[in-house]
Amino acid sequence: MATLQQLSTRHVLGIKYLTEADINLIFETAEEFKEVINRPIKKVPSLRDITVANLFFENSTRTRISFELAEKRLSADVVNFSASSSSVKKGETLLDTVNNILSMKVDMVVMRHPAPGAHHFLSRHIDANIINAGDGTHEHPTQALLDSFSMREQIGDLRGKNIAIIGDILHSRVALSNIFCLTKLGANVRVCGPPTLIPKYIKELGVEVSYDIRDTLHWCDVANILRIQLERQDLRYIPSLREYAQYFGVSRELLDELDKPIVIMHPGPINRGVEITSEVADSEHSIILQQVENGVAVRMAVLYLLAAMR
Repeated sequence: MATLQQLSTRHVLGIKYLTEADINLIFETAEEFKEVINRPIKKVPSLRDITVANLFFENSTRTRISFELAEKRLSADVVNFSASSSSVKKGETLLDTVNNILSMKVDMVVMRHPAPGAHHFLSRHIDANIINAGDGTHEHPTQALLDSFSMREQIGDLRGKNIAIIGDILHSRVALSNIFCLTKLGANVRVCGPPTLIPKYIKELGVEVSYDIRDTLHWCDVANILRIQLERQDLRYIPSLREYAQYFGVSRELLDELDKPIVIMHPGPINRGVEITSEVADSEHSIILQQVENGVAVRMAVLYLLAAMR
């Protein structure tokens, strides 16, 4: 696969640092790779001479598997690193850990880290291309890219479309990256959830705020529903999960009230019966499994385009 276009940056640290042209180039490339992963032989030799290290300092299932599959589909050599079984437990610094890995001639680093800004720090100190697979509650750029790519497949050009992000906005790196991505693509974005789970600064990012789930579902073309992230909550932001489900959970009854079909999305993992019922998650409105498939194609595109800049 050959392209004369390049990304404007040699790292993917966040959607905030990508241009609209970058995003569209990634989407165009992902469309080609989606054809590849649906062939009987799903591998291409695009990254045959590239070594990629997956550094996960936080637990992950979907993102880690998706990146590893994308790398192997591109024929890259893959090194997996888990902080729980590493020298980090003995007090080794992030920079020392990464430099030790890079001394083994690693070309690209895919990293998830609990500290916001960890990827920016690394980008100033090492030569490898860096892809942010999540940094604290800051950003998760490839999730936003695959979400927007999936929306575009369903409803076409996102310019002027109404996209709702519902749930725990305060603790979600997915929400922030989605807001950056969707607004760059010209969509109208509204966040909805309990007042305690919506940051006070959020309107400064050019989005609407609503505390009414029914009104929001009537307004939107797509509802991207987020998980309540109890593991990130030091304080109790909602009285109970049961009460959250009663006032902000998306149920089949709510969808049946609408005068138009809407697209239902969820980045996972799903708390069934809390933010979304099984009836909705498994319904004809849901594209949750398509998001997973598109995640591999989008991450293949990001890896391919960054490798082309080496």
